[in-house]
Amino acid sequence: MYLNIGNDMSVRFKNIIGIFDMDNTSTSRRTREFLDKAEAEGQVVPCDDLPKSFIVTTEYGFERVYLTTLSSATLEKRMK
Repeated sequence: MYLNIGNDMSVRFKNIIGIFDMDNTSTSRRTREFLDKAEAEGQVVPCDDLPKSFIVTTEYGFERVYLTTLSSATLEKRMK
């Protein structure tokens, strides 16, 4: 199964490690360091607008971080 994350993009359910709310998690120093490191390594897939959440996935041993304008609650509802 796939999860539509907006911007005409989808990710596989089995590849999702976590879905995180940007407002709640970006206050943490460790989360900011994680996102900065992922961006420096080219693992971040940006969105067109201000992101509300981010999704961490892994496929074939590579991590990828998708920024999305959808809230984590909306993404959770889409998974059900």
